[in-house]
Amino acid sequence: MTKTIKTYLFILLLLFFGAIAIEYSKPKPINWSRTYNETHKIPFGMFIYFSELENLFPNSTVEQLGITPYEYFDERYDWENDQYEISGTYMYIDEVMLIDEVSAGELLNFASEGNSIFISSTSLPETIQDSLGISTDVEYNFSGNGSFSFANKRFANDSISLDRGLNTIYFSELDSIHTTVLGYQRFNFEDKINFIKVDYGQGAFFLHLQPIVFTNYNLLKNDHQKYTAGVSSYLKDDTIYFDSRNKKRNAMSDSPMRFILSNPALKWAWFLALISLLVFVIFNAKRKQRIVKIIKPNENTTVAFTKTIGNLYYETKDHNNVIEKKITYFLEYIRRVYFLDTQLLDEKFTKHLALKSGRPLVATQKLINLVAHLRAKSDCNEDDLLNLNRAIEDFHNN
Repeated sequence: MTKTIKTYLFILLLLFFGAIAIEYSKPKPINWSRTYNETHKIPFGMFIYFSELENLFPNSTVEQLGITPYEYFDERYDWENDQYEISGTYMYIDEVMLIDEVSAGELLNFASEGNSIFISSTSLPETIQDSLGISTDVEYNFSGNGSFSFANKRFANDSISLDRGLNTIYFSELDSIHTTVLGYQRFNFEDKINFIKVDYGQGAFFLHLQPIVFTNYNLLKNDHQKYTAGVSSYLKDDTIYFDSRNKKRNAMSDSPMRFILSNPALKWAWFLALISLLVFVIFNAKRKQRIVKIIKPNENTTVAFTKTIGNLYYETKDHNNVIEKKITYFLEYIRRVYFLDTQLLDEKFTKHLALKSGRPLVATQKLINLVAHLRAKSDCNEDDLLNLNRAIEDFHNN
């Protein structure tokens, strides 16, 4: 190691440890991010509420969902007996409910079979709102303070007032036949509905519009935990399926690199180290780098081979053979991608394929009917082959 390199390393280490010392000597600012993460102890995390779930529901178990509701509940559905293998309450608490239509439909099915869905969020999926016959609106004339109470007089002493993190979303339209009002929020001396129960099938949805009350900040303030306990008391003491804010997509959130990049001093020290390393490599590479021999890549002849085979089949006019192979490959694709049994292409199979592929049921039914028709036909022509190819391409593209 030369003297110049030693000097570079010494300066780099000096800057690195100097940045760390300066960073840790400063008071750490409070993080007011609304993460609603059950592992976060910051003001608007939910470490306290999640830790108290076992006390709020002493006879139940808590299951954390690290995947989407559709992925979790669909795997636990008994298709032969047409019912779920599990039961309980699905719980979702976050600023905005970010789920797709397939997961929203799965929650509706789960509730219809006698289970409960609890959602505390300022924004509910349109699929759920339309299915339950409800709508929300915003109160724009807001002074900054608000209070929350229950419709049940038994909880009259559990009302609370908040001054931080509030939103002004409220329920503006309800299905009066199936909906029960459970709670209100008051802004500017006017009560608005913010907590309801909507019967759906044999189960129910419990919808709450102020997720901020479940955060660490509000649970530790005065006696606010009584309101949160009151909201939770409407749920059955059964298995809780808690939709985690710590899903697989955030699996790297606690990695060393994420920690370095989240800390300003460590981030600049890291970039400085990379720049120094890059400069060192550039100046040394000019003297030591050898000429790299250009290697011509192998030519990809897959497309040409495929065209040749296709032309052979086309010239022989053996449409039945080509159609049979396309159907065989298409059914193998369904088995491999959607894990469906293709031996019996009946109505039940068609519904499952439409659900898993996300395609409309009518279009899926037409495709399966065409496949069944061509398999039974002994004298297929060129139009049959073109129609089948077009239908399969539409299935893959849409």
